[in-house]
Amino acid sequence: MSGILFHKYGGEDLDSYYPIRPECQADVPKVRFKARAGKTLSARRWHAAFSEDGHLDIAKVLRRIQRGGIHPSIKGLVWEFLLGCYDPNSTFEERNQIRQQRRQQYAAWKTECQNIVPIIGSGKFITAAIVTDDGQSLQDSNRDSLDQGWHVDGAISDKKVLQWMLGLHQIGLDVVRTDRSLVFYESETNQAKLWDVLAIYSWVDNDIGYVQGMNDICSPMIVLLENEADAFWCFEHTMRRLRENFRTNTGMIGVQSQLSTLSQIIRTIDPKLHQHLEDLDGGEYLFAFRMLMVLFRREFSFVDALYLWELMWAMEYNPNIFSLYESNSSTSDGRQVNDKQLKQCGKFERKNVKTGLPDKTSALSVFLVASVLETKNKKLLREAKGLDDVVKILADITGNLDAKKACNEALKIQKKYLSKVLFIFPLSDSCTYLFLI
Repeated sequence: MSGILFHKYGGEDLDSYYPIRPECQADVPKVRFKARAGKTLSARRWHAAFSEDGHLDIAKVLRRIQRGGIHPSIKGLVWEFLLGCYDPNSTFEERNQIRQQRRQQYAAWKTECQNIVPIIGSGKFITAAIVTDDGQSLQDSNRDSLDQGWHVDGAISDKKVLQWMLGLHQIGLDVVRTDRSLVFYESETNQAKLWDVLAIYSWVDNDIGYVQGMNDICSPMIVLLENEADAFWCFEHTMRRLRENFRTNTGMIGVQSQLSTLSQIIRTIDPKLHQHLEDLDGGEYLFAFRMLMVLFRREFSFVDALYLWELMWAMEYNPNIFSLYESNSSTSDGRQVNDKQLKQCGKFERKNVKTGLPDKTSALSVFLVASVLETKNKKLLREAKGLDDVVKILADITGNLDAKKACNEALKIQKKYLSKVLFIFPLSDSCTYLFLI
């Protein structure tokens, strides 16, 4: 935990774990989350959840997280399980082997990148372009690259290399803007660590590459996990859930599909509000784009965003997540569970499994946005005369959302929505629904 000491708590002030720069205190949202003894997953309860050889009682852990989140001293360790980095049924020895293999793989990828742009891994990063669109060197415009002895002989012809290099300066520009209120990012070394992880991820996943917003998703992993390789794999597993959100071509199926599902949900549970938004030309729900793409990072304080994420991941947890990820399966079969495994599912996922609803577009985050719209129902109906008004009304939630309450409301909306939707049968990889309204 970045050298931060663990201490006893009881409604403790968490600012000591993620200190804010003094000059930014007035500009950051108020922190609502408090670690509470008897509710929050503590280090003691976390360690007690393991058997002697390392098997984790994930059901017990999920119950505690869903009740009160995770104490900051163990967040990074617990997140690795929530995100499917490790199988709860594995042993300490098996996980250590996996960890070492992943660290070696990350080191190999990092070496590949360093051989192209040696500033990677140096503790520095770039914010200016280093190549032109046609592959010509721009090293004179970036003193850092010269200081690292980097140079290009002739134009770069390799399409993957060029595409990757063209995005490095944008990553740098976004890194400078990422969570800049945190004391943690006053350190150039920590900023460079975030840049390295994002740069290497964009090299490995060249299909998606780097898209703005990934920095907001990656930053907490850099803060929580001291080892850079471990932070990379935690981010990589998060992106397995979210990468389609960042697909930018015309066939985008991530956020656009989720917005379509959001439209269906509101039309089903609150047809009056949906019709009002339609009349304002907001029926595509694009005003919710950012919330879904970066999982409410801009609507919550840093501490509350972490709390919201772990609540969501605990509620969405499926015991087959590890095997599904490791097999690189894109089918829904990996989410099917037996009766014993059903008890190990989070609250939200359990309902999806029971109703046969594996569609990723029906993620908890979509129902969270629906819950936000429902809390602003009267205000939207009364005051929104155009889309600008909708955006302004929703902007008022920044710093004023209670993560636990929002998740509970999302669960209620999920229940209400499913009660009005009759599941018919799956067609190939998608599902068909009959709306009974």
